[in-house]
Amino acid sequence: MAARASAVRRQEPRHDTATQPLSPPLKWAGGKRWQLPHVRPLWAAHAHRRLVEPFCGGLAIALGLRPRRALLNDLNPHLINFYARLKDGLRIDLRLENNRTVFYTHRARFNALVHDQCARTDEAAALFYYLNRTCYNGLCRFNSAGEFNVPFGQYARIAYARDFDRYRSTFAGWEFSSADFESLAVDAGDFIYADPPYDVEFTKYAKEGFSWDDQVRTAEWLSRHPGPTVLVNQATDRICELYRDLGFEIRILTAPRRISCTGDRRPAREIFATAHL
Repeated sequence: MAARASAVRRQEPRHDTATQPLSPPLKWAGGKRWQLPHVRPLWAAHAHRRLVEPFCGGLAIALGLRPRRALLNDLNPHLINFYARLKDGLRIDLRLENNRTVFYTHRARFNALVHDQCARTDEAAALFYYLNRTCYNGLCRFNSAGEFNVPFGQYARIAYARDFDRYRSTFAGWEFSSADFESLAVDAGDFIYADPPYDVEFTKYAKEGFSWDDQVRTAEWLSRHPGPTVLVNQATDRICELYRDLGFEIRILTAPRRISCTGDRRPAREIFATAHL
């Protein structure tokens, strides 16, 4: 009977984790999951290439496309530390509770690790995850000292995760880095999807900020890439003019919503610029 049961178990279908949908592990203001229907048809002819995201953010595009190889970069080192730890099999033992006192205790501990230059650790990754899930609107904001300064959120209930093993097989072929985009070792054949910080007043996503000069640097850097390129940003007049003048093909999309530092959720017009596709 035991042998028979064992045989039945062996015949059970195996689930291929590479085909199972994966949601982004973090809340991310301005996430681009809604853009996947626009990006997938462009990616389909280039799926053999490496995906490069110089501003990877919440990973909505990468997890939606599931490339075999990817270079995923972001200027926010805490975000990249979290992804790198997930790739190595992060499991969280931290107290996870939707509680104001717990939140500010954990925020103070996270900022202490930042000051002590101990932010590239499992503990820092776990704290960053907790702060992201629990803070106001899932925002990611730092002051000039590099301290996370988003206040406690207003959620009735939060679903926390402790085990992220389901991401490991997908992340296995992905490289994570935290550097200025111009320093990335991009190959001519790479498929670039670039989602830089919006051209808006709020630019403190990272302590260094993101200025208009950085927007121009991004556009000019992308224009020099000979491979397939997709750029998204808020469709301000100057952004549209910048990319049009550099020879990009431009479409305007209406985002389902955007979340600003004030919690504004109004629809936004976004530029969808492409080249070499």
